[in-house]
Amino acid sequence: MPYTSAFPPFAVTVDMVVLADAGRQVLLVRRGGPPYEGSLALPGGFVEIDESLDAAARRELAEETGVDISKVPIAQVGAYGEPDRDPRGRTVSIAYVALLDQVVEATAGDDAAAAGWHRVEELDEARLAFDHARILADAMHR
Repeated sequence: MPYTSAFPPFAVTVDMVVLADAGRQVLLVRRGGPPYEGSLALPGGFVEIDESLDAAARRELAEETGVDISKVPIAQVGAYGEPDRDPRGRTVSIAYVALLDQVVEATAGDDAAAAGWHRVEELDEARLAFDHARILADAMHR
C-alpha cells in the first residue's frame, strides 16, 4: 500500500547570509527568473532529497555566486516558514550565516542574473525578495 498522509507536502529551502568587511557588506544575487525576477535576494534554493541542510546551503551559494565556503564555518540563523513567504507554494527555509575576513569575487551562475556585494547600511530592505530582509536583520543581530 502506498504511503499517504493527511499533511500536504511542502518544500525545504536554504538561504545564505554571507557577510564580509566586519559585517558591513552582504553578498546578494539578482534573481534571473520569477518569482521576484530582477529583485535582490540572498543566495539560496531548494534542498535536494539526498543532501544535508548545511551541504545544500554551501552548494546553492557556490552555484549562484561562485563563492566556495567549504572551509568557512557556517551557523544557522533560524527557520522561516510563514505560509505565504513564497508565491510558488508552501516553503520552509533554513537560513545560515557565514563571516568572511574580506570581500571575495562573486560571479553569477545558475538562476542568478547577477551576484555582488552590497553595503548593508545602504540596502533598501523593502526591495529584497521573499522575507530576506527579515533573515538579513536576524543574521545581523546574531
